Amino acid sequence: MLQRSNQSCSILPYKERAISLLVSLGLVACGGGSSDTPASTSTGSSNGGGTGGTTCSVSQLETDMTNQLGQLSTDADFSFAVERDDGRRYAYNRGTSSMSTSYESASTSKMVSAMIILRLVEKGYLKLEDKPQDWISNWPMPLNSPLRNMTLANLLSFTSGLTEESTCINVGISNFESCVASIANVNQNNTAQPGTEFYYSSSHSQVAGLMAIKARGVSSWQELFSEFKQQTGLFKSAAYDLPSLSNPRLAGGMHWNGTEYLDFLSALKAGKLLTPAMQNLYLQDRTANVKLTYSPAAALNEVWHYGFGYWHECQSSSFNCMPASRISSPGAYGAYPYWDRNKSYVGIIARQGALGTFPKGVDIERAIRPKVEAWVACK
Repeated sequence: MLQRSNQSCSILPYKERAISLLVSLGLVACGGGSSDTPASTSTGSSNGGGTGGTTCSVSQLETDMTNQLGQLSTDADFSFAVERDDGRRYAYNRGTSSMSTSYESASTSKMVSAMIILRLVEKGYLKLEDKPQDWISNWPMPLNSPLRNMTLANLLSFTSGLTEESTCINVGISNFESCVASIANVNQNNTAQPGTEFYYSSSHSQVAGLMAIKARGVSSWQELFSEFKQQTGLFKSAAYDLPSLSNPRLAGGMHWNGTEYLDFLSALKAGKLLTPAMQNLYLQDRTANVKLTYSPAAALNEVWHYGFGYWHECQSSSFNCMPASRISSPGAYGAYPYWDRNKSYVGIIARQGALGTFPKGVDIERAIRPKVEAWVACK
């Protein structure tokens, strides 16, 4: 589709335990917006989000979004984009940020890593019931450890019992496979039964990734990612390169740009990445009946649940959203990709603020959400 853009004047884990409180909203400067169909289009149809007889204008709503986004207080330049069912996109860029700016992923990579692994499950290379020792030779978890029973499903849902992270996850010169062994070693004394406790940690993804590498019969995660790119056409310029290409941190080691991630969300929403049966498994709440031992959502004073590499959001101090209508994978630098399943649209805040500013990206999205929902409903 054709895309038009307007630019106006500027300003727009690795542990995520450092997450700060929500940023307050105020006035600063101006920005620009874009859509991939002419913004001058106006309709006289009923606005599904309003009262009977109310008319709406797509172009006016996009102007309103641009104005509001330009008035929000921000600690970092950012880009914001949404896509609705008919393929129309709206994008806004603040300061030096654009939808083609390369950003460090932080935890936004969790959703991507889980999808790469689940596609291997779908193709029969792996099963969700598989255990690390089924694929990793000399898996050092003691035979009498309860963690010996962890499965791939536990790893993808962060309920494996792995609560400790080895420092090698963040050291570029470390060997990926040796680092996974180190993760097992530092967790040998854990007594939690897999499947009973949720603990947000990078360790789960790293072990699941090595299982996938071994099951697929390749030598590195880079080969799996290249295969995913070739098969889907997604993330063409993205890379798993943090802390290094040879020892990528699967839970937070990508570089991507906003357009690439929004394309990924759009493909996920359209059912292009998984079969309907696997998509149903993917979208299940995996922590409804487990103890939530450590969750970064506590920084929002909210209780969220977890799926396979992503959050089931609930804007409540107790999880009373059944089922949760929004899934997301926020990062510690404030990037925020999401799929609103109830309203049927996807969106992203692309930014890289300070470590621990994940709530600030969420705060921007929540401030603009009412106008976005009106835009989604306006046909």
